[in-house]
Amino acid sequence: MIITGAEAIIESLKNENVDVVFGYPGGSVLTLYDALYQAKFRHILTKHEQGAVHAADGYARATGKVGVVIATSGPGATNLVTGIATAYMDSIPLVAITGQVSVPLIGRDSFQEADIRGITTPITKHNYLVKKVEDLPGALKEAFYIARTGRPGPVVVDIAKDVFAASFDYQYPEEVKLRGYRPVFEGDSSILDKVLAEMRLAQKPLIFVGGGVNLSDSSKELQELIDLSGFPVISTLMGLGCLANDHPQFLGMVGMHGTYAANMATTECDLLIGIGVRFDDRVTGLLSEFAAKAKIIHFDIDPAEINKNVIANLRVVGDMRWSLPALNQEVRNVSDELKGRVRTWLEKVRNWYKEKPLTYVQNSDSVMPQAVVEKVSQLTQGDAVIVTDVGQHQMWVAQFYGFKNPRSLLTSGGLGTMGYGLPAALGAQCGLPDRAVILFVGDGGFMMNCQELAAAAEFNFPVKVLILNNQCLGMVAQWQRMFYGGRYSQTSLKGSATDFVKLAEAMGVAGLRVSKPEELEKTLQEALAIPGPVVVDIRIPEVLDVFPMVPAGACLDQMMLGGIEE
Repeated sequence: MIITGAEAIIESLKNENVDVVFGYPGGSVLTLYDALYQAKFRHILTKHEQGAVHAADGYARATGKVGVVIATSGPGATNLVTGIATAYMDSIPLVAITGQVSVPLIGRDSFQEADIRGITTPITKHNYLVKKVEDLPGALKEAFYIARTGRPGPVVVDIAKDVFAASFDYQYPEEVKLRGYRPVFEGDSSILDKVLAEMRLAQKPLIFVGGGVNLSDSSKELQELIDLSGFPVISTLMGLGCLANDHPQFLGMVGMHGTYAANMATTECDLLIGIGVRFDDRVTGLLSEFAAKAKIIHFDIDPAEINKNVIANLRVVGDMRWSLPALNQEVRNVSDELKGRVRTWLEKVRNWYKEKPLTYVQNSDSVMPQAVVEKVSQLTQGDAVIVTDVGQHQMWVAQFYGFKNPRSLLTSGGLGTMGYGLPAALGAQCGLPDRAVILFVGDGGFMMNCQELAAAAEFNFPVKVLILNNQCLGMVAQWQRMFYGGRYSQTSLKGSATDFVKLAEAMGVAGLRVSKPEELEKTLQEALAIPGPVVVDIRIPEVLDVFPMVPAGACLDQMMLGGIEE
């Protein structure tokens, strides 16, 4: 059929089963937006391009689908960069469609021209510059294929302005053949025999799960492996929710702000089975001493991740949807043997978990942030989709919310992007309209993209925004307190004195405030009962630290335990 490039994009989105896009219009994409208008294709207009890309990211994390964002050329495209990098670091499937100046103007420093392809090369799986309308369907087909297959990630499709208006005979490719890109699904099954042999020899094994389990929707298979083996389990931040927090073999999060039991088990284990993890520095601490007594087995879909940080004794390369069921089939035959062998070890690490649990100082005069997280967990029964921004609140949520389901924690783990939380929550709510979506955010991160409250009001996304307001940049101030002699350089936010309740109301969102502990439960219940978006300004003490804490570059057993008795 003869259609324009803009119409071809809409048809391609439909062929990829895309039902919503996020974005912000501008000169180079006006023809595309006119086609969206005429096609009545669902579009979520955020108030900033960064909000749009984070919303598409949140949508993708919550639903498992590819998130799609549209922006114009120049500053529109460059405003996507932080969100693209956020998605890249956390392996989130995303397609960013950007406008570019007309073909004759490319490379001439034209008005609102930016080489977004060059800018995003280090932070995308791939990117395209489309100068011919005939190339458009193939580029889009490949973009979605690359974004969702193998290790997921963002792809940028930059399209010259004149391509949108050009007409051609549209046909969408039925398949993709890329000479240099053949993602592995099934790996070498013989390596699983060696994995099983190591599992049968281990006296102190430990399963270490990461975000790859969430991304591959392999939580059910992971649960089966854990139940069959009897091995204790630890998690990264991105792996939370893959296994219910109250599972009897779960020891909590490992790393800089991990539990005592998780960090000590990692230090003492003789076999560490990493599943969908990248051995990030916030997890490993001093790399040379990480799991120094253990043989390492690494399951990952991306061969580039294996041996990048931690040298593995056995490497299982392939999709978790292949490797975990195949391993479970073998483990099923020796389940009783494995459980019997590790019973003493499991009892030991569980005792660590019980004897030195996560705790905090109770204060009858102040609203403690950990208590807020616990109360929300109780009121939602651990079943909400929890979104966080970045900072102390992010760690308190990881420590004290009782996650029960996969894809229930959306957070910027790799890049640590402040301002991510609010737009990501809107994207999650857009994708999961029947789920409760709750955002925990600090007052610093909230201000970075607070304009998206207006989008929440416009589309009536019933996100509950809980601002843990300590009037400072909490995590940075904690480091200044611990390692910089208490010199609080530019981390106090008292001077701004923003009234978040009034700000919310000015944008059409209900605003509530909690200043005293006795107000907490009633106000949270009220917020959850309101059918639309709500902002709750929760005043917490300024000087609070996240514990346990492993100082940067220290060993995992060198924890500063804070409220936990050493």
